[in-house]
Amino acid sequence: QVQLVESGGGLVQAGGSLRLSCAASGRTFSRLSMGWFRQAPGKEREFVGSINWSGGSTYYTDSVKGRFTISRDGAKNTVYLQMNSLKAEDTAVYYCAAGYILGTSKYERAYDYWGQGTQVTVSS
Repeated sequence: QVQLVESGGGLVQAGGSLRLSCAASGRTFSRLSMGWFRQAPGKEREFVGSINWSGGSTYYTDSVKGRFTISRDGAKNTVYLQMNSLKAEDTAVYYCAAGYILGTSKYERAYDYWGQGTQVTVSS
């Protein structure tokens, strides 16, 4: 079993930055591909980006490319989402997800474990 705990959310002005963290329990972190998803009020949850088990491959949705960066630290069992140049439309609850995936995936069904989410609010 893997437990995921997100942190780092908050309120930031447009143009600012935030870094989200997702700490994973268990001893299988090195085998897990990790994803970030978000859900804005009144909208369905959507894919943000993902990183494969080795950290050698990342994939982002078009709306965040060039602004968001995903990285992972195996020593800390933690994955990060660095968000720069934030926009009001980035406001959402951000979720971390983990799955035993060959590569990366933008599909929720590929992920077996989910965190509780952390709120990010960008004021314009």
